[in-house]
Amino acid sequence: MTPLNSPVEAGMRALVLLSETFPRRLDVAQLVYLDHAMLHSGDLDHGPASLHPDLPAGPGELGLRRHLIEQGLMVLLRAGLADMTATDDGFMYGATDEAASFLSALESPYVGQLIERADWLTSTYMHEGTDVREGMKQITQRWSGRLHVSTADLGEEDVL
Repeated sequence: MTPLNSPVEAGMRALVLLSETFPRRLDVAQLVYLDHAMLHSGDLDHGPASLHPDLPAGPGELGLRRHLIEQGLMVLLRAGLADMTATDDGFMYGATDEAASFLSALESPYVGQLIERADWLTSTYMHEGTDVREGMKQITQRWSGRLHVSTADLGEEDVL
């Protein structure tokens, strides 16, 4: 199993986000948006440099990311680092008490950079009473603008 783009890596990123938002609980869609924003923070206004390069797939990346995040959450649940509760809004995930001590034991510079960006994201976009998806509209609006420009550059024969 390759560690890059694996359920373990996605689980680590989800754990960073869940720990940073503790005690708030997040659903999979919120984790997908935040995970993307954490890795591509340079695409957001006044965000720190992105950790991953920008890919032309953009919106298609979210679909793949959702599957990885779901697999990563299963890893976290089995390890006892996250828990899940069923609510009227669906399944919500949260970090357990062990999550913060587990993350503090990791010495990887990459994990440190993830934590810095997760802290920036939560302080910038997750104010009390706000929905993460509202704060992340900036990402999808940029994609929409890029797609519009890309298709406008094509000739009519290329679009058909």
